Amino acid sequence: MATFWSTMWSNLVGGTTTERNHGIQYAQPAYAEPSAVSVTEDTAMQVSAVWACVRLLSETVSSLPFNVYRKTPNGKELATDFYFAKLMNRKPNRYQTRQEFMETMMLNLTLHGNAYALIERVRGKITSMMPLMSAQVEVKLLDDGSVVYEYTRDNNVMVYAEKSIWHIKLYGNGIIGKSPLAFGRNMIGIAQAGENIVSKIYANNGKRSGVLSLDRQLTPDQREQIRNNFASLSMGSDDRLLVLEYGMKFEPIAMSPQDIELLASRRFQLEEICRWFGVPSVMVNDTSGSTTWGSGIEQIVSGFYKLNLRPYLERFESSIQANLFSELEDSQYEVEFDFEGLLRSDLKSRLEGYRTAVSGSILTPNEVRRIEGWSALEGGDDLLSQVNMTPLRSLGAKDETQITQP
Repeated sequence: MATFWSTMWSNLVGGTTTERNHGIQYAQPAYAEPSAVSVTEDTAMQVSAVWACVRLLSETVSSLPFNVYRKTPNGKELATDFYFAKLMNRKPNRYQTRQEFMETMMLNLTLHGNAYALIERVRGKITSMMPLMSAQVEVKLLDDGSVVYEYTRDNNVMVYAEKSIWHIKLYGNGIIGKSPLAFGRNMIGIAQAGENIVSKIYANNGKRSGVLSLDRQLTPDQREQIRNNFASLSMGSDDRLLVLEYGMKFEPIAMSPQDIELLASRRFQLEEICRWFGVPSVMVNDTSGSTTWGSGIEQIVSGFYKLNLRPYLERFESSIQANLFSELEDSQYEVEFDFEGLLRSDLKSRLEGYRTAVSGSILTPNEVRRIEGWSALEGGDDLLSQVNMTPLRSLGAKDETQITQP
């Protein structure tokens, strides 16, 4: 109900989602042309392109390793014993693993522009984070500048202070993010309407609706009888041979799929939806532009990882540091998604890069093996020099075995 009244009030008073007024904050546009069909989260997710884009973003982000590092004078080291690292890498709440938790957060973020999680703390430490569905949350800015969150569940409204909610948001007015689903409802509605047309065509066995015309006037009973007898001309899967009598003619009135360029329209909406979510269409199995995963597509995928996924990860990382860590924890620890795994090249290219790094005294052999997940070797912790790959500490040392005695 809260979302319904928010939308009604927004339509009445106007305004934009980038305005920052006291009271309810809106993630949807204040006004938009009616969509071809009603668009909700459930109906939008029945469009294959929407499902594929949201799934790709959610599963990719949730699959990335999440690391917590302890800051040291010499750099940083993994802090696997830190309570937040244990929480995130095991179970953030009683119901979900870390991957499932992040999938839920990304699902809400990519569709609604906002992701919320209820925080539980014990003696100042976070013990649980439970995702809240964005459609059930209403954000309010109070007169004193504080933000409260109203969560509607089972006709009950629970009010939470800002400190109790972890809020990740897309760009907007700074208090709430814009909803991609709400702003893209016209585009998604067209795709959804196209799916409905295809369903009706197959349900009617490819038949088009039309008009039966006769050269004489009929009584109401005769009209109803003819309508019932010849309904299968335009409805259902009845393929029996029908005989038209008394100069009766059947004239289709619905446009054919060719007339409305249904296939071209559906392909265009696939590209539009992918553009909306920032996903290259080739990554959701659109092979119209290319039939192979060649080097050009490899660059497209790399660009997607850097330009689309990286901002999502930065949002989570910076929000954790600012909103989930205390000032002391923020000064001692930092979080990071292991993004490099997505950008790994083929084994041949990686080995060539490692060879350059080892011979240039940048990485030790064991550091290379650790990156690849291989076990360490004895003596592999020394930096090597290009001079016969000699350990740096051995350079200049005299080889006593080569000294000749007089």
